[in-house]
Amino acid sequence: MSKSIKLISQSKCYGGMQCVYEHESSILKCTVKFGCYLPPQHEKKKNLPIVYFLSGLTCTEQNFIMKSGFQKYAAKHGCVVVNPDTSPRGFDFPGEHDSYDFGSGAGFYVNATEDPWKTNYRMYSYVTGELPTVVQNNFNVNVGKSAITGHSMGGHGALISALKNPGKYKCVSVFAPISNPCECPWGVKAFSGYLGENKSGWKTNPAYSLNQYDATFLAKEYDGPKLEILLDQGEDDPYLTDKQLLPENLANSCSANKLINLNFRLQPGYDHGYYFIMSFMEDHFNFMAKHIC
Repeated sequence: MSKSIKLISQSKCYGGMQCVYEHESSILKCTVKFGCYLPPQHEKKKNLPIVYFLSGLTCTEQNFIMKSGFQKYAAKHGCVVVNPDTSPRGFDFPGEHDSYDFGSGAGFYVNATEDPWKTNYRMYSYVTGELPTVVQNNFNVNVGKSAITGHSMGGHGALISALKNPGKYKCVSVFAPISNPCECPWGVKAFSGYLGENKSGWKTNPAYSLNQYDATFLAKEYDGPKLEILLDQGEDDPYLTDKQLLPENLANSCSANKLINLNFRLQPGYDHGYYFIMSFMEDHFNFMAKHIC
């Protein structure tokens, strides 16, 4: 194993090991932690498939590890599961810790272009570039068999990562994603701070430009390999009612693009939290396994 990563903790779980590692990120220019579940198959087999999970607002790498119950299904399918933090840490920029939906714990999986964020808040490049390289260099994986999934802000991150990088991820699964950030309060606040106040530019940037980070717009112009997306949304999610998520806008874009097959499932009675995620985690792993296992 490379000396470039340091093991912070490990616990046996469903025959495998739930680990947390840290490393020095050249992209984020800070020490970064990520969770990594190594299934029982990791000791004997090479070229295991990879699932990346991106978390939502306020989360660290710990939330998904502790609350979702994914390890049972990762062990069943023999998937290495990697989940990063949601922002760089340790800078204390003015205003960085003032609110839950911007700054620390809220990197929004974009590459910031505005001061003081642009040097370190580059979560898009970290998730789609540096992190996969770290994983490939240190674990028995096949990066050609990767899937990406996420929740809320992390669902947004998973969607844009797949849509902006055709073929890199074999499928996408998302739980209550922020689907149209240019049109919702969370997204407008984050994009204004990280990308600048030119709101028209957020929408008109070409699909594969560095500064296009809205899945609803990206889906309209996606022209890569056939992409399968599973989207679960709780009907009793207060953020659905508050128009923070707007999955219907994404659904409209996907329906107009024959290269995208979106399975959009409204789940009666479920809200936005981890009980919802836990309830459908098995479905999502079964879905991803069809594409990468």
